[in-house]
Amino acid sequence: MADLKNAEIRTLSVEDLYARLKDARAELFNLRFQMATSQLDNTSRVKVVKKQIARIQTEMRAREIAQSEA
Repeated sequence: MADLKNAEIRTLSVEDLYARLKDARAELFNLRFQMATSQLDNTSRVKVVKKQIARIQTEMRAREIAQSEA
């Protein structure tokens, strides 16, 4: 999964955000599994994926708040 920047995340539709969130969570699960079995080469990828999940969730929440205020 490619790393998305905040500006790129803001341009995605809600369906795309859910799809990216699902993919990121699956990747995080796989990375944690690899770490537990000592097969993970790039340990910094875990941190990157966790931040990506947080960025997506933040944008989803911001849209939810904007929609409720409108």
